[in-house]
Amino acid sequence: MAMFMLIFSNKKHPMELRNKTAVIYGGGGALGSAAAEAFAAAGARVYLAGRTEAKLKAVAERITRAGGFAATGVVDALDAAAVDAHLAGILEREGKVDISFNAMGVYHVQGIPLAELSAEDFEWPVATYARGNFITSTAAARVMMPQRSGVLFTLTTPGSKLYTSVSGGFSVSNATVEALSLQLAGELAPHGIRVICLRPDAIPETTALGSHAKEVFGFRAKLMGKTLEELFTEKPPLGRNTSLEDVGNAAVFFASGMAGAVTGVVVNLSCGGVMG
Repeated sequence: MAMFMLIFSNKKHPMELRNKTAVIYGGGGALGSAAAEAFAAAGARVYLAGRTEAKLKAVAERITRAGGFAATGVVDALDAAAVDAHLAGILEREGKVDISFNAMGVYHVQGIPLAELSAEDFEWPVATYARGNFITSTAAARVMMPQRSGVLFTLTTPGSKLYTSVSGGFSVSNATVEALSLQLAGELAPHGIRVICLRPDAIPETTALGSHAKEVFGFRAKLMGKTLEELFTEKPPLGRNTSLEDVGNAAVFFASGMAGAVTGVVVNLSCGGVMG
């Protein structure tokens, strides 16, 4: 049985996700923690999974200080057996899993044209994001199918639509995750499980939070002869960049009963960076 470090609070939240159980992969990262804290604020019991215990504990402590519930588990989202064991522990404790949110992230090379990129650097994000999202989504689906309810979240970026983005294999990995999400939605809809793919654009906040995004964008900026700040100077049509709060708000809404008719969508959170 998976072991958890538990953090409890008795504060009640009269919110939309009260009595829901959510597991967040990459829960110690910028995007994962944004979703986790938003879920907890809306009343969900949050299970943070990731590879770095210190980061998970920091997020859990913020959640409990705000009056929520959080538990942490060191889990590699690329390890199917570890993911299954972690979910089994949650199921034993909670009796159900209502929300699965994959926010895993890995360092990858951007800023080098495909014709100059090595096959290994191209393949790494494609294979890694596809495997991680496949493992966590299908593991959660197996738990959710008997209960005939649940919401699976995946993450992508406008890179899947921007053919001039010079993002190496990452754009292809985005398109792969989007296609996987739509296929899962079609297969799981008869079981009452919804699948939502969120598509935020580059979020400047992530570079200040110890995310792998700082390394990715830093390397890309260097290749372009820019500073990290200059990389985010140009704003999308709405006049601002996507924020972590935007991601958290969208996650809560689409996990809630208010979005109960929505599945099989890629939600555009790009502030107009891409349309459609």
